[in-house]
Formats: sequence, C-alpha cells, structure tokens
Amino acid sequence: VGIRAGDQFTPEYTRISPNNRVPAIVDHSPIGGGRPLAIFESGAILLYLAEKTGKFFPQDPAERYTVMQWPMWQAGGLGPAGGQHGHFLLYAREKIPYAIERFGREMRRLYGVLDRRLQETGSYIAGDYSVADIACFPWIMTHKKQGLTLDDFPGLKRWFAEVRARPLVQKGLAVGGGPSQLARPMSDADRGVLFAAPSKPEGLAR
Repeated sequence: VGIRAGDQFTPEYTRISPNNRVPAIVDHSPIGGGRPLAIFESGAILLYLAEKTGKFFPQDPAERYTVMQWPMWQAGGLGPAGGQHGHFLLYAREKIPYAIERFGREMRRLYGVLDRRLQETGSYIAGDYSVADIACFPWIMTHKKQGLTLDDFPGLKRWFAEVRARPLVQKGLAVGGGPSQLARPMSDADRGVLFAAPSKPEGLAR
C-alpha cells in the first residue's frame, strides 16, 4: 500500500480497512473456516493471530488479561502520543514548541510507565514474550529519531536490546529493509495525502 500515493483511500482498500490506515490483513483461512476475514487495527490483528496460532497469548485467564492490558495501553497511550510527537517534531511544516514539548513530555512519562513494569518483571512485559512486547516494541524503535534516550530507563533499555536481538524480530525487520515510504523528504503533495486526507475519500463514496 503506497500511503504517499493515496492507495489507502481506494475502494478496494477501504473495504478492508474502513479507517483508511495501515496495517490491515485478510485471512483466507480464518478461525472457524468460512469466507475470508478482513481485520484492521494492529492490536486487533495481533490478538487475532495469537488466538489463531496459539502463540504469544496465554490460555490462563489471569495471565491472558495481564498480557492484554499492554496492547490496550499501547493503542490508547504509547501509540497516539508517539504518533503526535513524531508528527510535530519531524513532519509538521510549522514547528509548534508547545506541541513538541507536550507530546515529548508525555512520551517520557509513558517510557517511565513501561520502564517500571520491566524493572518489576526483569524480563518481558508480562513475564514471557507475548503480544504485549510485539505491540510496544515498534513505538520504542523510533526513540532516537524522536530525540529521546533510553539511558534514563534501564529496564526499558535492557528490554529493547533483548527484543531487538531476537532472531525472528531481526528477520521481521529485514522484511522492511528497503527504502521506507517515509524516508525521503516530505513534499507538499505528500503532506496533502498523509495529513489532510479527504473527509469522504473515494473508497467511502456511494
């Protein structure tokens, strides 16, 4: 999906992802069989795949909800704050000091929340490696680009190094090893597609 080209607003993609964002998946062999199943939102995708494969998501109810809290925390806090901080710091035409400071301060607070948890567990977020770690890791990967440091968060720094060193995490990162869609400088046309999307994109027209 070429997000700078506006592929996320096509009718075909809108049928898969009504919010016109990435990621989204279509499972042609869904749980329980039947027709292909489209799922959008990364948290829902992670929980679905964990449910389907029986991996990275415990069966014990107490352990399950211990894990589930953290993808919800990421979706409600770490992800939105990280997205806004990255936008105002890196991509916005106008550098607004209040916005940069506001979201930078919130990111440092959220780093502190995760750091305390990781110092408590001494391992992964919920004990064993799980969808909790998979959900949160990408939002910590951008810390250098966002002008943040892990040096003040020893538990987070240890965890980040351990997760990044996992062989299958390395393999996954290599999949996206080509030029990023957001790597080149952003043009006004790019900003128009990414940050000023139409209120009723083509995919929603009836």
